[in-house]
Amino acid sequence: MKFGIDRLLADPALRAPLEGKRVALLAHPASVTADLTHSVDALIAAGLTVTAMFGPQHGVRGDLQDNMVESPDFTDPTYGMPVFSLYGEVRKPTGQSMSTFDVMLVDLQDLGTRIYTFITTLRYVLEAAAEHGKTVWVLDRPNPIGRPIEGLTLLPGWESFVGAGPMPMRHGLTMGELGHWFIDLLKLDVEYRVIEMEGWQPDVAPGFGWPSDRVWINPSPNAPNVMMARAYPGTVMLEGTTLSEGRGTTRPLELFGAPDIDARAVVVEMRRLAPEWLDGCQLRDIWFEPTFHKHVKTLCNGVHIHAEGPGYHHAAFRPWRVQALAFKAIRGLYPDYDLWRDFPYEYAFGKLPIDVINGGPGLREWTDDSAATPRDLDAMTQPDEADWAESRARFLLY
Repeated sequence: MKFGIDRLLADPALRAPLEGKRVALLAHPASVTADLTHSVDALIAAGLTVTAMFGPQHGVRGDLQDNMVESPDFTDPTYGMPVFSLYGEVRKPTGQSMSTFDVMLVDLQDLGTRIYTFITTLRYVLEAAAEHGKTVWVLDRPNPIGRPIEGLTLLPGWESFVGAGPMPMRHGLTMGELGHWFIDLLKLDVEYRVIEMEGWQPDVAPGFGWPSDRVWINPSPNAPNVMMARAYPGTVMLEGTTLSEGRGTTRPLELFGAPDIDARAVVVEMRRLAPEWLDGCQLRDIWFEPTFHKHVKTLCNGVHIHAEGPGYHHAAFRPWRVQALAFKAIRGLYPDYDLWRDFPYEYAFGKLPIDVINGGPGLREWTDDSAATPRDLDAMTQPDEADWAESRARFLLY
């Protein structure tokens, strides 16, 4: 198959509208061609006039590990062009940066989860382009976790940098498709084009969204492999808790744990509460010691969620429910456990991070309600998932 960047480079007719235009590139370290050439180098080698670059969270170079660590603007040392941070002093492109180009090419590898901030950056770019009369092209890339849908829809008033619009946690769209959805949602008057992929098969084994012959490059520092991407719609919720999500280990966001839980007991309780929610993956109790972040240099007992190997079944795996079930089990085993963190998560003040992450308080309230059952969470969530499946259908390009 071919990604959007590879099709653009291979076909002069696709590039023709860019001739004589000032081109900007929104990119990160995973913005590479099939032969691992960075997109900016490949575009310049193809003769395009690239006048600026833009970087999302973690920066163009992907060098900043944690959330809420901002990237500065700088001058690219190779080409001498300005590099503007969209995760620094500003989140939305300014008039000054918008004046440096005519067409912005967006070449970002996404993870397929609402909270992953690259899709919010896409929304902000489209809004700025509409305001300033600029053109946006998305060079489309796979949604590495494919088409499945899962999670509660973000509620009105809960929009944030990790909640770009009313979609469930696992949305099942590519960046190119999301661009069309944002334009429709926001009624934007903007010139927009998607350079589509060729041959993407999101329902086909073994990749189920990620082509097995394509090298995986971290789109952000703690996204080291496809298994993490598969688990992420659930494990990202750990950022709103006191549990470690495995930052400071070699398998971040595939596991969870803490010094003061009994992981085997948690897994037993999860299986008692809703064994059907654990289909499609394997759970293994583990010990780990984070080298940084939560519980740094402290031995933790935890659970590794294995979304890989013969135990992985793509259509059955529901990572958001798996992680929700873990919270429910911990709350049942340890009723007074200090589970929810309270700090300004991604600059959202006055709201608990777990609620910001989920686009509303529903998941937390279900966890803390001792009478609430897995069936109750299904009853809340399944209508949202069905509505999204219907509403997204007309934006599917593949």
